[in-house]
Amino acid sequence: MGAPGSRAVALGAAFLLLLVALPSAFLYLTSSVAPAASRSALLNLRPFAARCPPAPPLRVFMYDLPPRFHVAMMAADAAPSSASGSNATAGLPAWPPWSGGIRRQHSVEYWMMASLQDGLGSGGREAVRVRDPDAAEAFFVPFFSSLSFNVHGRNMTDPETEADRLLQVELMDILWKSKYWQKSSGRDHVIPMHHPNAFRFLRDMVNASILIVADFGRYTKKLASLRKDVVAPYVHVVDSFLDDDPPDPFDARPTLLFFRGRTVRKDEGKIRAKLAKMLKGKDGVRFENSFATGSGIKTSTDGMRSSKFCLHPAGDTPSSCRLFDAIVSHCVPVIISSRIELPFEDEIDYTEFSLFFSVEEALRPDYLLNQLRQIPKSKWVEMWSKLKNVSHHYEFQYPPKKGDAVNMIWRQVKRKLPAVNLAIHRSRRLKIPDWWG
Repeated sequence: MGAPGSRAVALGAAFLLLLVALPSAFLYLTSSVAPAASRSALLNLRPFAARCPPAPPLRVFMYDLPPRFHVAMMAADAAPSSASGSNATAGLPAWPPWSGGIRRQHSVEYWMMASLQDGLGSGGREAVRVRDPDAAEAFFVPFFSSLSFNVHGRNMTDPETEADRLLQVELMDILWKSKYWQKSSGRDHVIPMHHPNAFRFLRDMVNASILIVADFGRYTKKLASLRKDVVAPYVHVVDSFLDDDPPDPFDARPTLLFFRGRTVRKDEGKIRAKLAKMLKGKDGVRFENSFATGSGIKTSTDGMRSSKFCLHPAGDTPSSCRLFDAIVSHCVPVIISSRIELPFEDEIDYTEFSLFFSVEEALRPDYLLNQLRQIPKSKWVEMWSKLKNVSHHYEFQYPPKKGDAVNMIWRQVKRKLPAVNLAIHRSRRLKIPDWWG
């Protein structure tokens, strides 16, 4: 064979030179330029959420129901000046400030309707009203079902409750005729039912909808669940503690444990009478029986603001307004309820500012008070500080503010919609509904 040509020799030499040079170049790049570049790149990195624009607000179509389904029911309590109150809207009268107690506690329906009024702008809002139903992602049904229950008969046996039933019948007739209800079988419709007895006559007809509830104490699993429904806070009846900034917040609250409310309740609430026997007269405890009257609310406000811990046993259902009164009073809640569900729990960790006891633990002699007395001052101050930081999430107000209660509720509704849309789309093609179950 002949000797290799000059071109082949040149290529081989170049290849050997490249093999020698590459490691040196790599070391140089990684030891000098690369670290500086990497540091610069790392310094300019931002969290993924910070680089993404804020999600647009939920587009909600609100049914244009006659006033008898909502604001007309407020007329029995409203004074002539109510439409010009501090929380009046352009198309909605203000919630009557004297209409407190049970009606105010369950007025979530009112505040959701108010949040969809025109002229509010979109800044910080989780939901905006659209006039074109074809552009909507969800449909709001502004029936004040809780107020209807409370207005039309004081007791479920009163003849006046027939008016509540007829409103529900008329409403269902309106919804069934809506092509948007028919299109989804009501799955993308939002219906407030905050009072445990709201919409009690025809509940089974809206069991596919997104219900806004206080808890699931009086709902069957077929009707309501965390999968599709939203747990909303009660509207607190005590005033918010806005200037809670003492030099020593621990010593500024001399009472260890405070409870004021009705002690004779049904179902889980029977524990209240047992707790009264155990706790009344104990050192550092204020345990008082009362009703939610004007003077009673004032006494509760003062009591919560001067107490380190506020007792929250179940009422007729697992929840009660007292928990949210405690939160806005920055009084650490002591929750005794085996079946309670809490609002916004995918975003808020209640164990950071609340204490939880089982019914069995709470009824063990001296166990509850001993546990409270053993909590260090530093731990209590930490929980108190957290309460101050989260309390704005439990404020219902007009105009709504970023992160307040009504915006948190709408955000929860928005998070239910992917599962809702999945159910809607599957239902259109399945021959055997829910064939796996």
